[in-house]
Formats: sequence, structure tokens, C-alpha cells
Amino acid sequence: MDWQEISSSWALIPPRPIGIVHFLGGAFIAAAPQVTYRSLLEQLGSQGYAVIATPFLNTLDHAAIARDVLNSFETTLYRLQASNRLRQQYLPIYGVGHSMGCKLHLLIGSLFSVERAGNILISFNNYPAKRAIPFLDQLNINPVFDFDVEFTPSPRQTNELIAENYQIRRNLLIRFIDDEIDQTLSLTPVLQQRFPNMVTAQKLPGNHLTPLGQDISWQPGEVFTPFDAVGQWIKQGLSKDLNQLKREIIRWLNPV
Repeated sequence: MDWQEISSSWALIPPRPIGIVHFLGGAFIAAAPQVTYRSLLEQLGSQGYAVIATPFLNTLDHAAIARDVLNSFETTLYRLQASNRLRQQYLPIYGVGHSMGCKLHLLIGSLFSVERAGNILISFNNYPAKRAIPFLDQLNINPVFDFDVEFTPSPRQTNELIAENYQIRRNLLIRFIDDEIDQTLSLTPVLQQRFPNMVTAQKLPGNHLTPLGQDISWQPGEVFTPFDAVGQWIKQGLSKDLNQLKREIIRWLNPV
């Protein structure tokens, strides 16, 4: 399987797909998801899921970003089906998001009419702009205008949209033990109240950057040395949390 750039998205298509994943990454690291999230996404591909990863650049208008990434995904899906690189028969579509990507999937499911078999939301956060964007409070904004810079929709408006309009019934929410900026705990009861018995919440080892982990290839020399032992120990430590994340996602996607 090789990555293909199609209509501003990156696609990874296994020989006989059993489902489709639309992936959205975190702010400032989402411009090349096929690189920054390669290990996680290629694992999904190896399990039979066609992956469409949509890059985006962060702006203050998150509703516009949600609309644009949805349009890009749908255009890419249409082109894959039209060229017979993806079967046109029904395949379940799952949204998978990390960090800001979670907010975008939540906005897509609240603002637009989409068909999704479920969403996987990893390390959700919904902070105001002054906390989410480094050094924003140091920008030289003319005090004559006397306004606060904020995302659209704001964190409060986003929460209200989710509580009133979010339509994706089945959800997996994942947070990590050492993630200090995660806000999954505030999202969980909102979704559980909206869709009782359809929302699964999990707490896994790792931190906010765990989904970006990459498999490290370490080949010992002909003679196994203490240096090789240290290298393999580092590889195992970095890979352990990422591998558990992969297993939980696959188990939720295909619980049989």
C-alpha cells in the first residue's frame, strides 16, 4: 500500500477495504498527517480500513475548517470510487480525530448532515484561543478596538452545538494518563447523555503526543552489545503506549 494525494487529502487504500476512516490530526501538526501519524494510520490500513487523512491549516474559524475538510474528504471519496480504486458498494465510514481533530469531527457531526458508523475522539480539547495558541496574549493588537480574539465557534458555543445537534451515535473517547491538556472528561457526560449506552470512554497509558509515535527500526549488529540492549529498550518503551492505542482502536472498530 502506498499513500496517494487526491483532492487535498492523502489516501491509503488496502486491497479489500472493510471500512473507511476519515482522519483529522491536531492543530499545527495536521498539515502532513500521512507523515506525522504514519504508524497509527498505516496500522489501520493493514487491518483493512481505507484511510483518508485530510490536512488543514489552523485558523480562528473552526467551523470553516470543518466545512473545508468535509468537502475535501467527500471529493476524495468520490474520485476514489469513480476511478475504481475504492469499491462503490457500501462501506462504513468512521471519523478518527486527535486533539483539534476531535473538535472538527464534533463540529462536522453537529453542523452538517453526514453518515458515520461512529467517531473515535483521541485527546479532545476545546480551549479558548488565548490558551490554545502560544504567545497570542503577546500579539500587538490595537487597544482602541477592545476585543478578544476567539475561535468560531467559541468553546462555549461548541459545547452547546454538541449537546443540541451532534448526530453521531457511536463514539469511542480516549484520554491518556499523562495528558494535561485533555478535556475528554467534560465531553464524556455530554455525549453519554445524548446517546446512552453508545459512548465508550477509555483511559490509556501515554500522553498527548502518543498518537504521533513512530515505530523505531532497531537492528542489532552481528554481535549483540550493551548498546543494542539500550536501543531495544528505548524502542519498546516508545512503542508500548502507541501499540496499546492501536489495539484499542482496532478492537472498537471490529469488536467481533
